[in-house]
Parts: sequence; C-alpha cells; structure tokens
Amino acid sequence: MLRVLCRAIAPLACNRTPHPWRWLVNGLATSTRVCSPALKNPPRLENLITTQDASEAREWVARFKSQQVPKNLVELSFSRSSGPGGQNVNKVNTKVTLRCPLNSDWIPVWAHATLRKLPAYVASSQSLLITSTASRSQAQNIDDCLAKLHSLVLSASTAPIRNEPTAEQKQRVAGLERAHNAKRRKEKSYRSDVKKGRASGRCAGNWD
Repeated sequence: MLRVLCRAIAPLACNRTPHPWRWLVNGLATSTRVCSPALKNPPRLENLITTQDASEAREWVARFKSQQVPKNLVELSFSRSSGPGGQNVNKVNTKVTLRCPLNSDWIPVWAHATLRKLPAYVASSQSLLITSTASRSQAQNIDDCLAKLHSLVLSASTAPIRNEPTAEQKQRVAGLERAHNAKRRKEKSYRSDVKKGRASGRCAGNWD
C-alpha cells in the first residue's frame, strides 16, 4: 500500500510541488529508511579479571564491530564551518559537533579509564566531544562523527582484553619454566657441595 502511494505522489516531488505536498513526500521517504539494529548494552564489568570476564567482553566487542552508533544515542549540534571550501561552507551549518556522556549505558565500563585519557574526553562534562568539517554536507559530517565515536569506543573496549595464549605458547612457557627450575636446582646443588667442602676442610684442620 505504501509503495502504491509513493508512486502516485512521486511526480509531486519536483521543485514546482506546493510546500504541503513536498512535506508529505519527504515524510514518506524518511519513514521508509532502514534503521540500524539497536546496540546491545555491554556486560557491567569494571575490570576484566577472570577468563569469563574477558570472554564476555570479547563477545560484545565482536558484535559491536559490525554495528553503527545510532544518532539517538548522542547529542548533535550544528554550526557554520570556517575557512575555504566553496560557497556553501560559510552559509550553511555544515559543521557537526557530537557529544556523548561517558556513562552512557552502551559504553563499556571497562573502557572508561582508557577513554578518559583521550583528547576527545571533556572532564568538566564527563563526556566525549567530537567535531567534523570533513565534508560540505551536514549529513556526511554526522556520519563522520558517529564513525569516529565508534572507532574510539571500539579501540578503548579492546585494549584491556588479554588474548588467551595458544596451546603452542602454553607449551613453550612450560618448557621455559622447566629449564629455569632445572637451572636453579643445579645452582643450589653446586652451592651445597661448596659448603660441604668447606666444612670438611675445617674439620680436617681441627684434627691436626
């Protein structure tokens, strides 16, 4: 039904279309956009101590890699860009500023410490601040800000996760530990023999 209605009013989408009809056409076009899947909140882990903690964090990161940050999870503001860039750049609000509270539910708690060290972190508001003037298009700058935010959170969420050693690495570590222990036993045995030799020498001197 929606497709038939769109076809019926498609000719009205040109510049000569009266304002009310243009609003209707734009509204229908917006309603048919495909929304990105909602982000699943990460596990509430302050520190990744156990293997289970790391496993849960790794699973969330793997899912987050293929997702995008929806616009409704951040605060966006717009202003005019400065500097050269064509006729549009200084007349239209193409510059985008993104703000996102650090305590947002979708940002992992174990990533907070890393995010606080970034230049994008604003301590006074405890939020992340990102700007973009990469394009003359406001929509493209919005996408650029969201992509930057996604990259920052992904990197900060991955940093504390320790990769589990492989079987080969475990075997190598075990071999090094055995070699180290064998060396310690050999040195201990040598020092013991030296002490025994000194003791026997003193005993022989006393008999004389």
